[in-house]
Amino acid sequence: MKFLLVFDFDHTIVDENSDTWIVKCAPKNKLPNGLRNSYRPGHWTEYMGRVFVYLGDNGVKEDEMKRTMTTIPFTAGMVDLLCFIGRNKEFFDCIIVSDSNTVFIDWILKAADLHTVFDEVFTNPAAFSSTGYLTVQNFHAHHCAKCPKNLCKRKVLKEFLGKQLERGVSYTQIVYIGDGGNDLCPVMFLKKDDIAMPRQGYTLEKKISHLAQDLCPVECSVLVWSSATEIMSYLKVLIKE
Repeated sequence: MKFLLVFDFDHTIVDENSDTWIVKCAPKNKLPNGLRNSYRPGHWTEYMGRVFVYLGDNGVKEDEMKRTMTTIPFTAGMVDLLCFIGRNKEFFDCIIVSDSNTVFIDWILKAADLHTVFDEVFTNPAAFSSTGYLTVQNFHAHHCAKCPKNLCKRKVLKEFLGKQLERGVSYTQIVYIGDGGNDLCPVMFLKKDDIAMPRQGYTLEKKISHLAQDLCPVECSVLVWSSATEIMSYLKVLIKE
């Protein structure tokens, strides 16, 4: 009997958006208006690519970025929750599906010694170039009209479950923990025995409640949280601790 925990990263594991947190490295902690206004909906990864070029052009190096990123605060109760999951890995497989990038997530989790809690991290691949600039790429290509161009979280989840089945692993329940609009697509893929945990007051919770008002609610159960302590209480009931 195993449970799959699927976490978003920004505004879920950490209490901020890691991509906007990096702006603290920019001159005067802000981006020029032209760059800020260059974002087009659904094309966030390309926009962040331009942000990283701007930081590189202004002499921001890897070690400064790393120092800045590892000061990002975790969401209330999250460190305790992740330590609890780490102690109970015989019950839980745990993955991250995020629109952040591999470098940021790796830095943040390793600095807090939480990286071993997660079996896999699915996010946009990033690396430093030979000239010391951070570069980021789209995670994959997909045909989902609802999701940003670089990442459909439903596709990631479906493919992960398919690979696990090939290995003989199936899950009693999937628990999906997130906050954003791009978490709705995978939540709508969940079945009635699964549970979606949207963060209180954020876009995912609002979108799920709009669906319910329109009489086409999601199939899974929904449990809203504001502190990760509430998530931990639910998981303790699951494993009857």
